[in-house]
Amino acid sequence: MVKLRHPLIEGVVQPWAAMLMGVLSGSIPWYTMMVLHKKSAFFQQVDDTLGVFHTHAVAGLLGGLLSGLFAQPTLLKMFYNTSHHSPGLLYSILDGNIIPGLRQIGYQILGAVFITVWNVLATSFICILISRIVNLRMDEDDLEIGDDAVHGEEAYALWGDGERHPPLRLHMAPKIPSFCRRIGTKT
Repeated sequence: MVKLRHPLIEGVVQPWAAMLMGVLSGSIPWYTMMVLHKKSAFFQQVDDTLGVFHTHAVAGLLGGLLSGLFAQPTLLKMFYNTSHHSPGLLYSILDGNIIPGLRQIGYQILGAVFITVWNVLATSFICILISRIVNLRMDEDDLEIGDDAVHGEEAYALWGDGERHPPLRLHMAPKIPSFCRRIGTKT
């Protein structure tokens, strides 16, 4: 029986490489979110207040590519109990045979492209289904108030000494698309 495993998961890089990967996977997404996001015209048009793209896409891509860079041959052999896996690019360069490392980086890039396409397609499909039931975007007047106030919540009380404004729309009725309504209703 063949056991299927993820090709590069933890355990295939040295501790120093894992620490470097952690530092890079923490600092580069922070830099893209805090600096590049503000300078990019494209990112200025995207409503990503939580930095989901930077936290998941940038950090995930870095983790995959850096695993392909730092994968050590002896750890691969110990982890997989076989020598059929290509070493990371760094160790290929040190061994003087760059081809296996380039092949591994190619596999990592191919995996990243596949995951990106899969996520775009799956997320688009889910959003299309949800948009048939409810609106994905709030109305302009609700956006002016703010989504936390519309839901009756406050993220931060930045005025006064703990003074809070009353919720603006606690009992707001949901807006149901016309094709979901019963015939003859006007909600």
